[in-house]
Amino acid sequence: MKIKNRYKGSMLGLAIGDALGAPVEFTQKDSFEKIEHYRRGGKFNVEIGEYTDDTSMALCLAQSLIDKNGTDQKDQLSKYLKWFEDGYMSANGRSIGCGKVTLRALYRYMSKYCNECGNSRLTRGAGNGSLMRIAPVALFYAHDVKLAMKMAKKSSLTTHGLAICADASMYLTGLIIGAIKGKSKDELLSFEYAKNLFEHIENYTFHEEVTVLGQGEYKDKSRSEIEARGYVIKTLESALWAFYNTSTFDEGLILVVNLGDDADTVGAVYGQLAGAYYGVDNIALEYKEGLMRRELIEELALKLGKL
Repeated sequence: MKIKNRYKGSMLGLAIGDALGAPVEFTQKDSFEKIEHYRRGGKFNVEIGEYTDDTSMALCLAQSLIDKNGTDQKDQLSKYLKWFEDGYMSANGRSIGCGKVTLRALYRYMSKYCNECGNSRLTRGAGNGSLMRIAPVALFYAHDVKLAMKMAKKSSLTTHGLAICADASMYLTGLIIGAIKGKSKDELLSFEYAKNLFEHIENYTFHEEVTVLGQGEYKDKSRSEIEARGYVIKTLESALWAFYNTSTFDEGLILVVNLGDDADTVGAVYGQLAGAYYGVDNIALEYKEGLMRRELIEELALKLGKL
């Protein structure tokens, strides 16, 4: 498979998962009509194919990496703020879905002009807001997995100060790069592959809950045991569970967004990895054609890889 196919797949997969799940965000599992197509409505009254903060912030991050030819935390934050205030990189000119942890970080950036504005002392700050947008880092630094993981940590810390958020982002980054390089699903989700990723960062111990995910206990869980909550570990577990238990992009996408709760973000996290694995050509035409600003997303994906 051509590398362009995987790059486009990862970025479009993120946005498609976000847009498909957005109308049922904050709803309880099985309390809504099954999602299989784009739908209007939800808390933010989204239009058909409209994405939320997950995709907008990923596009901001992608543009920053391209503009600065690398990681510039202040530039990333300035673009996130431009999204929040002006709708920059949004689907149709409005910023929707900003999480509380991210919002606090943006306010802190405005007052202190910090590089790493996430609060490391929060007791309830282990949200999925940095995990949901991480694909651009993986795509930009795909040539060097160790560097990519280190830059994923830096990106996470701009808004999320807790180590568990950075560690989950680093793990997903390593998985996306493995998918881009054509590794099999069994290898990607093996304990050996996870262990190798965790050992890439010298003198660093990953959070226990992230290393447990690497052991793959989620593989044998039933749907009733999977919770698509905003807690970063639950989000990543949901995405990996759906990826493992399905054999096509579309099948996994429908499975994961119908978990409800933080449906747009579990969809976005699943889409980043599954899109890189299956490639854009293996995503249903309906999802690609119905997505707002598809051309921009594909253009940025290729620029990230200098393709």
